[in-house]
Amino acid sequence: MNVLRQHAEEQFAHELEEITKQDKNTRPTSWNLSPQAVVQYLMGGKLPNGFEVSPKYIGNRRLMEIAVATLTTDRALLLYGLPGTAKSWVAEHLAAAISGNSTLLVQGTAGTSEEAIRYGWNYAKLLAEGPSENALVTTPMMQAMRTGKIARIEELTRITADVQDTLITILSEKTLPIPELNMEVQAVRGFNVIATANNRDKGVNELSGALKRRFNTVILPVPETMKEEIEIVQHRVSSLQKALELPAEAPALKEIQRIVTIFRELRAGVTADGKTKIKTPSSTMSTAEAISVVNSGLALAAHFGDGRINAEDLAAGLVGAVVKDPIQDKVVWNEYLETVVKTREDWKDVYRACKEIVL
Repeated sequence: MNVLRQHAEEQFAHELEEITKQDKNTRPTSWNLSPQAVVQYLMGGKLPNGFEVSPKYIGNRRLMEIAVATLTTDRALLLYGLPGTAKSWVAEHLAAAISGNSTLLVQGTAGTSEEAIRYGWNYAKLLAEGPSENALVTTPMMQAMRTGKIARIEELTRITADVQDTLITILSEKTLPIPELNMEVQAVRGFNVIATANNRDKGVNELSGALKRRFNTVILPVPETMKEEIEIVQHRVSSLQKALELPAEAPALKEIQRIVTIFRELRAGVTADGKTKIKTPSSTMSTAEAISVVNSGLALAAHFGDGRINAEDLAAGLVGAVVKDPIQDKVVWNEYLETVVKTREDWKDVYRACKEIVL
């Protein structure tokens, strides 16, 4: 089936198969791979037979080891950090490597109810038959508990506090009571939960102390170096370009370097050489946003250009990523263009392209 986006276990099925063949280490109950092999899958590199595994996470290996080790215990894992630091990406690949199934997902929003986490009812059957297992609507959490797999909760802090706390019994007792049927679902070995959260979005609901204690928190930082961030953007853009079948040349390293430089400077509030302080916008200048800007530029180059990405192709996405507040961010962006971009001799095309966009 020609789907727009494959699940991780489908997209990287060949890699998972090769790693499984080479994995000689002990696997926890219900795990498809050993903890060492899961980290190998995440970090990439060559297997003993020479097979090359692509990196899914580019950063500190120790963080991935801590995350994987947590999932072998009775503690759940909370991936915490600023938006765009690959929390969801890492969570999906962890579930794919450990359980072979990354789809047991609860998407957290302000409207997420207890029924989305615990269980619901088929009301037609409920009215016709009364409370019964047949009328029960299982959730991804319940399925994960019954099958010994990893359940994922995206944007945990977007869920209201009273609904968040429905997780406490699941995480501490490893059981899901169903009082209407006078029964419970007990978790099978291998079950665990990976949640993601950030503290920058509006509408964030802090976790209660009781719930925090059920999680081991791993903070995913923004890329430490320019080189690391450029590598992440290159890797993800290449992957997305293939998936979206964009008929454009791969972006030149020069263009990616300029986008990453702009994002890092606006994020840090100082130029790369440390000489000029600049204002920071209200928008989140994350690596994920940088990837989006380059992908948008590739689409413009492919369909409305000569297939080669240039400053004009990148400008629209770049301005849109920076200027989220039409008043405050507009001032920050124009000041950055005049005091930083305009003064760089080989950035004249970026300056002109961005100035041509009317805000």
